[in-house]
This record gives sequence, structure tokens and C-alpha cells, in this order.
Amino acid sequence: MSAILDATENTSVRHSAAARRNWNPARLARVAARFVSVLVCVGIWQVLAEHHVSFGLVTFANVPAPSDVVPAAWALFHSPKLPMHLLSSVMRVLVGFVAASAVGIGLGLAIGRYRAFEDAVLPPLEVLRPIPAVAWIPLAILMFPSSEMSMMFITFIGALFPILLNTIHGVEGVDPRLVATARSLGTRGAALFAEVILPGAAPAIVTGLSIGMGTAWFCLVTAEMIAGQYGIGYFTWESYTLQNYADIVVGMLLIGALGMGSSVLVKRVGLALIPWYRMEAAQR
Repeated sequence: MSAILDATENTSVRHSAAARRNWNPARLARVAARFVSVLVCVGIWQVLAEHHVSFGLVTFANVPAPSDVVPAAWALFHSPKLPMHLLSSVMRVLVGFVAASAVGIGLGLAIGRYRAFEDAVLPPLEVLRPIPAVAWIPLAILMFPSSEMSMMFITFIGALFPILLNTIHGVEGVDPRLVATARSLGTRGAALFAEVILPGAAPAIVTGLSIGMGTAWFCLVTAEMIAGQYGIGYFTWESYTLQNYADIVVGMLLIGALGMGSSVLVKRVGLALIPWYRMEAAQR
């Protein structure tokens, strides 16, 4: 019984010590400095836009100020169309991201592991990789029977290559000694992938998934330019055509917040699923 109490006490002490480390004065100072930096940027934006400052090549004469953006954001958040905008965009990004994850991880594992597969598949993918998402719009319209599928395809293209390349680098970075040891113990085929290759490449895959989620949101405006009546990207583009300049900034900030939040969520979930990587990082 005393051993259990001692173990519980030691665990609570470690948790409290970790909490103190997480909220020590240095960390609080860094958080405060980052918050202040954001406020300073917003303040500079307000001054430049309010006074219509022009630098010659760049002018803020038509840029809405934060004092204009806040009421526009308030109006959007109370609009009955906002749930449909969010739902449409989230579904398009989610479907494209899930498809890109399946294809990118599968191809990345095969390309990173088998030389013949790399020679056969990677060159065409490298030719397609530099093509921007906007260049895919006409072909996407021709390839798919509905505009919804075309928009999902654009987000798929945006997320695919970061996931694919990070998976390839992760597989190639697996320690050959681990593979040789597993083979000497009789591990072959799917078991080798499941027990050695995939766990070793997992940190790089998680990084690729996080970047891929961000690029999927990045391509959302391009995707929703095709067609549709709902979506944050569509709302942003429509605001431009209607010259509602404050709403353009609101849409941009909302896409940025959703992209950042979903990328962080993907990374946190991914790291939670690979505890061995957290242990290695803590030992460094």
C-alpha cells in the first residue's frame, strides 16, 4: 500500500513540476511577447489604412482598416449563411485531405522502399508537382461530372505532394540497421512495413500531414472559384466582385485561422499516436 502511495505521490510531483516548467516566467514572457507583436502589427495596419498611406508601388488607399474589418466579422458571425459556408469548406477540405493522405502515404511508402517503384512512379509525379492549383481548374472541370468533386480534387492536389514527399523522406530516413535487425529475426513483407518502416517514418508523415492540411486550405479559394454558392473561399471571392473589401479580409483571416487550427490539430493528434517519438525528443 505504501508503495502505491509513494508512486502516486511521485507522479503528482512530476506533473506539478512539469506544470511549473510549462508556465515558468520565461514561457509567460514569450507568450506575452508574441501577443504584443500581433497587436503591433494590427496597430501598424490601422495607421496605414486609416491615413491611406502610399509607398509608390504599394498603397493602402483601398485597404480596409481593422476598425472596418471588426464590424464586418461581427456581421458574418451573425449571418445565417455562415454555418453553410463553414460546412461546405470543411467538407471539401476534409475529403480532399483524407484522399490525399491515403494516396500520399501509400505511394510514399512504396516509393521510399522500392527502387523500381521509385523509377516508375516518381518522375511523372515530379513533373506534376510544380503545377499550381489554379492551373488544374479547367482540367478539373472537364474531368469530374460535378463542380463539388472538382473543388475537392483541387484541395486533394494541394495536400497530396507535401504528404507524399515527407513520407518518402521518412521512409528513406529509417535506420538501415533497424531493417537489417528485423529481417534477421524473420520479419518480412507487410510485417516489416507495419513494425519497422511505418513507425520509423511516422514523425515525417505527421509533419507532411500537418503541412498538407495547411496547403489544402491554401488551395480552397482556388477550388471555390470554380462554382458554388457556399464556402469561405467563395465568400472571399464574392466579396471582391461585390467590392466589399472588409469582407475580403474577414474571409482571409477566417481561412487562415481554420488552416492554422486544423494543422495544429493534425500535428497534435499525430504526435499523440507516436509516443516513442516524444520519448526520443525528451531524451535529447
